[in-house]
Amino acid sequence: MSFTDEEIAYLRSQPVARLATVGAGGQPDVVPVAFEFDGTYFWVGGGGRSVLNTRKIRNVRSGHHQVALVVDDMLSFEPFVARGVRVYGRAEGPIERMGMVGPGFYLRIKPTVSWSWNMAGDPVGETWYEARHALHTP
Repeated sequence: MSFTDEEIAYLRSQPVARLATVGAGGQPDVVPVAFEFDGTYFWVGGGGRSVLNTRKIRNVRSGHHQVALVVDDMLSFEPFVARGVRVYGRAEGPIERMGMVGPGFYLRIKPTVSWSWNMAGDPVGETWYEARHALHTP
């Protein structure tokens, strides 16, 4: 299974995600990141060599390849309208490539599991949004 057309359109419409990596001693670390989604992989990183010194890159380089990524937005508080996609995956890199901000070094994240909610952008009703769960092929 993979992302639906609606999920792909949503992911491509959003400029910011939150990426969680695991550091030394098992300490989780989460940071907001700009990202690209090419239909198969998420790409996180940037231009210049300075990105190589970021905690997210160091964590993956040290062998902590399992990551989590959340892309979400709040369309309205009244009525309450939220939507998003949460992804668990495996990060590799850094990989040198031409990316969203030009040439640079990026983590390539292959999704393994995802959940999405309220891609239609509907107000919450009597019950919370039901999530769509998908397993992604390795």
